[in-house]
Amino acid sequence: MCGIIGYTGPLDSKKIILEGLSQLEYRGYDSAGMALCLEDSKTRLIRHTGKVSNLKEGCKEIDEVSHCGLGHTRWATHGGVTLPNTHPHCAGRVILVHNGIIENYHQLTNEFKLQNKLLSETDSEVAAWVLDSVYEGDPIEAITKLVSYLEGSYSFCMMFKDHPGEVYAIRNVSPLVAAYTHSGSFVASDLTALIPYTKQYFVVPENHILKLTSYNVSLYDLKGNEIQPDIMEVNWNMDAAMKNGYPHFMLKEIHEQPTALKNTILPRLTKGLPDFTDDQIPDEVFKNCSQVHIVACGTAMHAGIAARALMEPLLRIPVTVSIASEFRYEDPLVDEKTLVVIISQSGETIDTLAAMRLAKSYGAPTLSIVNVKGSTIARESDYVFYTHAGPEIAVASTKAYSVQLAALYMVCCRMAFVREKYSQNQAEEFMIRLLDVIPAMETMIEKKDEVKAMVTHLIQKPDAFFIGRGLDYAFSLEGALKLKEISYIHAEAYAAGELKHGTIALITNEVPVIAIATQEKVLTKTISNIREVKARGAFVILLTKENANIATGVADIQINIPEIGDMFTVFPIAVVLQLIAYYASVGKNLDVDQPRNLAKSVTVE
Repeated sequence: MCGIIGYTGPLDSKKIILEGLSQLEYRGYDSAGMALCLEDSKTRLIRHTGKVSNLKEGCKEIDEVSHCGLGHTRWATHGGVTLPNTHPHCAGRVILVHNGIIENYHQLTNEFKLQNKLLSETDSEVAAWVLDSVYEGDPIEAITKLVSYLEGSYSFCMMFKDHPGEVYAIRNVSPLVAAYTHSGSFVASDLTALIPYTKQYFVVPENHILKLTSYNVSLYDLKGNEIQPDIMEVNWNMDAAMKNGYPHFMLKEIHEQPTALKNTILPRLTKGLPDFTDDQIPDEVFKNCSQVHIVACGTAMHAGIAARALMEPLLRIPVTVSIASEFRYEDPLVDEKTLVVIISQSGETIDTLAAMRLAKSYGAPTLSIVNVKGSTIARESDYVFYTHAGPEIAVASTKAYSVQLAALYMVCCRMAFVREKYSQNQAEEFMIRLLDVIPAMETMIEKKDEVKAMVTHLIQKPDAFFIGRGLDYAFSLEGALKLKEISYIHAEAYAAGELKHGTIALITNEVPVIAIATQEKVLTKTISNIREVKARGAFVILLTKENANIATGVADIQINIPEIGDMFTVFPIAVVLQLIAYYASVGKNLDVDQPRNLAKSVTVE
């Protein structure tokens, strides 16, 4: 969600903050601002609605020297996209930026009698005025008092006008990372803002106060004790977060999927079998569970739905998939015999984190599948499976989805082996077939011009429908999400057999229908459903295997994937669905990497 950067040191803080905010644009936002501490100890506030480019333009007139400041990109929660609602907020002696939601801001407004002081509609400004109200000259003491009043999630970065050259921060749920380098001290909501200056960093622990000066970074608990942070090292370089000649991050990340799968799968192969020894995931976790409960949001949840269609028939135990934001309110059937699998690219998704904490309170073992080392979910889960996709910058997830699937497939194979549903030969054959998806994905990436040519009809229509059966239906859910989130075409996925139960009423002349038919055991049934929509005038795009026995005329356009096992077709199909969404967005001249109203890392409920 909101992007945060704070800096103090010998360099030009304005330049560092603008560059940092540019690196954080992918998180999604609607306004941007900065506060600069000037050499005369005065503070300069610059805020603009819209893109960071607007803020850069507004900063051209500033010639004052600054070596300390805060920057922020806002994703609106409380209050509309207006200049008064844009961060940073200045409240008396305090300048503050915020990511998260303060749930009791209305009560605090009344308790501290702030009605006549507030200039914005935000909960963040309320927090700033509360901090100013309790401030008596000691920033750490004031921050400790502030958080005792707050309910909700937050990461705050703050400056105090009578403490020039210092930046303070604290977080609860919402992420922050920090580093001290020869270029000064940094704090940010995301590693991408720090990478140009250092590969060493630490995750700011929850409910710890961070103090930055130009020569030091200090960390304190809420009792005032200084704490030594755990220093970590980034395992990717800045090139991984650059477009490298591609027109958009999304297209680059689609191309990176084969490599991401290799990096995720191959280090975990021992004598042809999936081996999680280095991940410190013991086989007992898989042997002792009586059911599996997968919890995730959005694309990660779709990976879970595809995995469920694979796991339940093979393992012969119940496998449930829950939307993380609903999990806490379902009174879920989870106990110490339930393996709860938590999926989150960022490892900071607030709904998913809360769901994991609930599962742990029930005594369930938790296994997280995350892409970001040291993230909150990774640290708090009992076991963690790190995917090795590298940074994913585009809001629409592509390579993270593929590696999440690969992780789930490997977990499924290991579970089948240790639970004696697979012999060693069967498990080895499974992994051979999983590796076969890598060249299959490369083949589909090479067909991108073919996909580009077929979206012409799609982008002229307001609606599109995806249909499939079994695993194909699970795949179609992700295809519909991708299309609507970046092309703004209303898209829905339906189980093909359900068409006759009402959905077919929506099929009219020339309505696009993307049909997925890769599962041999239901192929003839799916083809019959395709004929039903075709008979009602639908424009059908069929995704199937290259050797499928399908009569001429069933579809208007047919795209073939290589011949691979039915259980593994999700991987090349995912490439096609991602390319369909990508070229639809490009064809409509939309912002592919930063679609409206969306954010990459969702850190508010």
